Amino acid sequence: MAYVETRDGTELYVKEWGEGRPVILIHGWPLSADSWDDQSLALAEAGFRAIAYDRRGFGRSEQPAHGYDYDTLADDLADVMEAMDAEDGAAIVGFSMGGGEVARYMTRHEGAGVEQAALIAAVTPFLLQTGDNPDGAPASVFEEIKAGIKADRSGFFKGFMRDFYGVGALGAAVGSHEGLVEWSVQLAMQGGLLPTLACVDSWSSTDFRPDMGAFEVPTLVMHGTADATVPIALAARKAAAMIASSELIEIDGGPHGLLATHKDEVSAALIRFLRA
Repeated sequence: MAYVETRDGTELYVKEWGEGRPVILIHGWPLSADSWDDQSLALAEAGFRAIAYDRRGFGRSEQPAHGYDYDTLADDLADVMEAMDAEDGAAIVGFSMGGGEVARYMTRHEGAGVEQAALIAAVTPFLLQTGDNPDGAPASVFEEIKAGIKADRSGFFKGFMRDFYGVGALGAAVGSHEGLVEWSVQLAMQGGLLPTLACVDSWSSTDFRPDMGAFEVPTLVMHGTADATVPIALAARKAAAMIASSELIEIDGGPHGLLATHKDEVSAALIRFLRA
């Protein structure tokens, strides 16, 4: 099956590798399911059924003018699980923005069919600075991101992806991830401009703190200590403290783009967790 039709008629591209217990992989902004390829292959070789899909508006999926709020995105996840017959004993794994779909699914769909969950470099529980979240990022930061995209989308993403992968960061091998930067810019440019901007509003301003208590299954929380895109102190450490059944793994020196820069470490930790 290459495409799944959601309840509002949007066509989502889905890729499936391997056989066994289903593991649904939700990608980060502004990428596509292809960003999960290293983990998908490792999962398939380890005896799992890896299911990754392009979020609406990105990759090969349709680009409607609506539906980029997390309630709708969580419904999309539920529709993919149903269409792929992956509602029994599943694990749902979200990277970056994708962690929001995982969190909202746990409340909106009461974690139906989910046996394990994982949040990798995720935006949960809340990124925006507010009166009761003083450590968050000011709204102006996210407005600057949108302005940069509108002004020069490809140029913005080239700089964004360098930070994403820690290119040029202290201790990083300069130039070691330039190929990743170029590839990721190509993935980002596949997304529609409207969806790309709308999702900035979603992942930056959605408060997932009320969703954290709905994680009643074993949950892996993994994050890089050198993440300059979604700082670990603002995200993973807080999320792990709020999820009773969580296991926190901190990858020393890891940037935001862990799925690529630390692919073997991430895959090994994920497989170990899924087998536990």
